[in-house]
Amino acid sequence: MKEYRLIAWADLPAPYHRTAYRRMLTDLSHRHMSMAHLVACSGIRRQEVKQFLDMLEAQGLLNQREVVVADSVFDSLRPLGGWIRKALTTSAGNH
Repeated sequence: MKEYRLIAWADLPAPYHRTAYRRMLTDLSHRHMSMAHLVACSGIRRQEVKQFLDMLEAQGLLNQREVVVADSVFDSLRPLGGWIRKALTTSAGNH
């Protein structure tokens, strides 16, 4: 999955003067965001968000990165395992 971030502020062409597009620009200027998140936050259809991102990319205004998605439920539990290991090691060392 890709995430996008705005490199520089853009002057929007006339078809993109709606508040939702300006809101997307603001969000993209603060952090990387996925297309799904942009669709959910803006209320604009996926195809329109894609066209908007394509326009920004054509102007060289977007930074893209690939997001590594955990492939198993256990990947999300990895931080918990570290905490449990630390807690057990610390409690065993106190006895």
